[in-house]
Amino acid sequence: MGFFDRLKEGLSKTRKSFIEKVETIFTGRKIDEAALEELEEILIMSDVGTKASSEIMSFIREKAKRGEAKDVDTVRELLKHEMALVLGEPQPLVVFGARPFVILAVGVNGVGKTTTIGKLASRFRSQGLSVLLAAGDTFRAAGIEQLEIWADRADAQVVKHQKGSDPAAVAYDAVVAARNRGIDVVIVDTAGRLHTKSNLMEELKKVKRTIDKAMPGAPQEILLVVDATTGQNALRQSDFFNESVGITGIALTKLDGTAKGGIVFAVKKELGIPVRLIGVGEGIDDLRDFDPKEFVEALFS
Repeated sequence: MGFFDRLKEGLSKTRKSFIEKVETIFTGRKIDEAALEELEEILIMSDVGTKASSEIMSFIREKAKRGEAKDVDTVRELLKHEMALVLGEPQPLVVFGARPFVILAVGVNGVGKTTTIGKLASRFRSQGLSVLLAAGDTFRAAGIEQLEIWADRADAQVVKHQKGSDPAAVAYDAVVAARNRGIDVVIVDTAGRLHTKSNLMEELKKVKRTIDKAMPGAPQEILLVVDATTGQNALRQSDFFNESVGITGIALTKLDGTAKGGIVFAVKKELGIPVRLIGVGEGIDDLRDFDPKEFVEALFS
């Protein structure tokens, strides 16, 4: 099964809760304001978010006024067109500039952060880049071991300290080691004890400052890993982390387990942060560049 088919399959819950409802509303019914209000409600219930929903709906209402949204098929096509527009062009994670290229991976516990780091490392290695992982989640039981297992699988190097040590010191040593060894990419794992805890955010700010000391201008990417199944909560997390450390991109995991795949639109519209990667399964190849057109196509097909 190719990635598009896996994506299609992964979005099946979202499709059921969204597209199928849309078809039910509009089948054999005239496109009036009552029907359009129901459509808006479905968008919001699918976690598309209020901003993206109202943008999509004002376009569709305009078309309906002109008589261009006349049946279920035209509404589908208009929705598809407008949803792709909201997401814009692909903005993949690209390694650029001076080496090492440093990625700081952040996110709350349980979102699949370490797994995402492992899959990314594997992908960079397959592109011929050398990779070093920094075990900065020093407090979570098995956090360091889990990262080592992934490093082993991906043929990447690891820098770690003892359990409970200062995450900023681990990050610093990792970047210095990578500079000395001529490594291409460093990915720094971090703790994810709740985003509401101000001490975690202070810790992350310190890690970020320390990386910049080890290599001015780094980290070049601050990647927030978010679990799609948490819906609106994912949006709140993104906001917290963005305020604290300034997120440059998002990796959205577990899209295959949710009816709330609409969160992709909310993240883009409400936060203006590009979704760079999506995960639709456990396999090492199930983390892919996010392609908006392909995503919308899979959602509707």
